[in-house]
Amino acid sequence: MVQAPPFAAPAPTWRRIPWLNVLGVVALVFAATALVVKNFPAAGTNQILNVSYDPTRELYAAIDKAFIPQYRTHSGITLDIKESHGGSGRQLRSVLDGSQKASVVSLALISDIDALSKRGLVAANWRQRLPNGSVPYTSTIVFVVRKGNPKEIHDWPDLIRPSVSVVSPNPRTSGNGQLSVLAAWGSVTTRGGSPAQAGAFVKSLLQHVAVSDAGARGAGDSFTVARTGDVQLTWENEALREVAANKDELQVVYPPVSILAEPAVAWVDANLTDPKTATYAKAYLDYLFTDAAQEQVAQYGYRPFKADILARHADRLPPLTLFPISAIAKDWTDAREQFFGTNGILDTNSAAPGAASGT
Repeated sequence: MVQAPPFAAPAPTWRRIPWLNVLGVVALVFAATALVVKNFPAAGTNQILNVSYDPTRELYAAIDKAFIPQYRTHSGITLDIKESHGGSGRQLRSVLDGSQKASVVSLALISDIDALSKRGLVAANWRQRLPNGSVPYTSTIVFVVRKGNPKEIHDWPDLIRPSVSVVSPNPRTSGNGQLSVLAAWGSVTTRGGSPAQAGAFVKSLLQHVAVSDAGARGAGDSFTVARTGDVQLTWENEALREVAANKDELQVVYPPVSILAEPAVAWVDANLTDPKTATYAKAYLDYLFTDAAQEQVAQYGYRPFKADILARHADRLPPLTLFPISAIAKDWTDAREQFFGTNGILDTNSAAPGAASGT
């Protein structure tokens, strides 16, 4: 088996946000977006920009390092690939408002790219343009706990015991945050519970969230560096990275059931007016579905869509019981509207007054 890459220790936390503190979230989003407002591919260069979600930094650094020389060998062209990372909801808005002229997007949720398609930035048939519905890898939401699991957290109901404090990103800005809510809901309804029971569980869970950062990486810093909370709800790849960097302090807990997360990719048609740049962007995304890239995907804690490659990494990516989005909604777009739209399930069950603002 290929040696899994070492994971760097997380950077210090600079700001943490109480659960759905709207003013704090808006301020952080504005500040973070200001850092990338000039993220445009340079005119007349062989440059493309990948706007991605928070935890994919290490993965795409490795993908770029492998893809650039391979593409140069086949085409004679040396590409300059720029990366931008942040909470998936924030990244989506930056592409929608034009502050980031993405050549490609690799976002946390299919509904994120559907939103770009509805605005005419991505073609309506974007899911048919690449293999596996344009989903090169999947993931899920798992638990990270303190070493030895002192609070004995094993399943979703354990998260709402009186003594348990939870860290999870804000669903208004983070795909991780949205998936955590969806997974919590489905953990009830897919095991025979009613929507009313699921709503009560989600409401109680939100009341147990002590810190809700804007993105997955910030939430990880709050849990691992600031040592806030008893359990973190996070992407599987983030959990593996954090535990690798803190082997004596943390461990992963796989709940008996969780959601099948489907991060998706697309080239942004509206921003690819130069045919050469369009060719580069398409080749870059095509590479994600090759065996070489699928191996890298597995090494960095994501689940390759190619079953044979996933099976070779079963020691780190064990078989899981994961429910699809169709178990709780018609599709990802319907889930976004049902759960995170105005007066949706999140608004109805939010722990804090005014949580519906700041979308």
